[in-house]
Amino acid sequence: MKHASSDLDIRNAYARDASGVELVPEFVARPSSAEETVELIREAHAERIPITTAGGQSSMTAASITDKGLLLSLRALTNTLEVNPKTRTVRVDAGVIVADVRIAAAQQGLLFTPDPTSEKESTIGGAIACNASGARSLRYGATRRHVRALTVAMANGDVVEFRRPELEKNTVGYAMAHDPVDWFIGSEGTLGVVLSAEFALLPLPVHSIGLAIPFPDEASALAFVIAARRSNKVHPRCLEFFDERAVAIVRDAEGSALGADGTCLVYTEETGDDSNPDAELPLDEWLQLAEHHNADSHDIRVYDSEPALLEARRLRHAVPATLNERGARFRSAGGRKVSTDWAVPFPLLADILVKARAHADAHGIEQAVAYGHAGNGHPHQNFLARDAAELHRIEAVVEATLRDVLAVGGTVAAEHGIGKLKRRWLPMQMSSMQQGAMRALKHELDPRGLLAPGNVL
Repeated sequence: MKHASSDLDIRNAYARDASGVELVPEFVARPSSAEETVELIREAHAERIPITTAGGQSSMTAASITDKGLLLSLRALTNTLEVNPKTRTVRVDAGVIVADVRIAAAQQGLLFTPDPTSEKESTIGGAIACNASGARSLRYGATRRHVRALTVAMANGDVVEFRRPELEKNTVGYAMAHDPVDWFIGSEGTLGVVLSAEFALLPLPVHSIGLAIPFPDEASALAFVIAARRSNKVHPRCLEFFDERAVAIVRDAEGSALGADGTCLVYTEETGDDSNPDAELPLDEWLQLAEHHNADSHDIRVYDSEPALLEARRLRHAVPATLNERGARFRSAGGRKVSTDWAVPFPLLADILVKARAHADAHGIEQAVAYGHAGNGHPHQNFLARDAAELHRIEAVVEATLRDVLAVGGTVAAEHGIGKLKRRWLPMQMSSMQQGAMRALKHELDPRGLLAPGNVL
């Protein structure tokens, strides 16, 4: 391609993401503006060259790497980051880092709610591509809920503006066609290239406090999560679970005194009742709830300032960061970290985790590190495959677990998307009719099939 590089060193620099897989693209392009991006898309379309877009390449599913055609890096699309306090919105280019949007909004007294754990590495375009969520999605929901408008370059290079309708009633056509903004959120680059987006913002909470609550066992911790979800006296914006393996990683990696040996942990943040934001936070109610579920109330850690909350977030990030490092050691032997993001109705989480661990035992696999969004019934199980044979056995364990997950109305992927690695499991959840509807939309928007080959479908 005339406007892309085929230099091997450059191509190798874009051959990995957080999935542990390596795919070397044929070309790499690094546009610095929307106009340059559109020119590249038009060139690729004319030459029938596949395009895979990438941002910070923090994908857990190999969605942001490819060995086919052009790797289009949008990291440099950072010219626009405009917060409007009057309308409580922010307009931002696709390459802007998620954490930078949160900081810019906070400086105006506003809250940007999408909060993937990798917020300091992930870009806005990537967050939109996989409908990113995070700990605080328990209160605020995933990225989709907050996107107001998108600017998208279509497969042929045409640029289209999509904005959510503000209608309260609409009976024109099929519901799936009412709001095209939703087509692109979570589409993992298969339907168009997002150039920029507008998000709705919320007021910053008046009060915020974090609590790390240790429990003697997993059953007590997960029962506490269910009780907190059902309580009308507390208002958690996250309920994050860490099994004893995850707690040990934080303790070892960060030199933290977090939790005693052999304990599990639940981390929550209380921001008060949205209908009465100035009221005192219900800390006594949290303590009573914790004690009722056998928590070690004398070892509860409190994070009562913004710097302290950021420190708690950093400790949480130590778990996936450490496992990513460990998994990378086994890449040369055909191994890697294997991360799940299945979800079930939250009251059923404990039962499914028991079954998941039984599958691992039955296949002779070392137990996964389990942590994450228990409040949404959505943990992450992280396995380490030391070679290709062990990787095969772990994938069998994951598939067996997913069958249990689907049997109780769960999903095979709650926040990381499908990408290339989980494509085999999409038909377990979606009927041929649903897949056919997706393929029809793909064909309508990308008739040559050039966008993100191998992702999702």
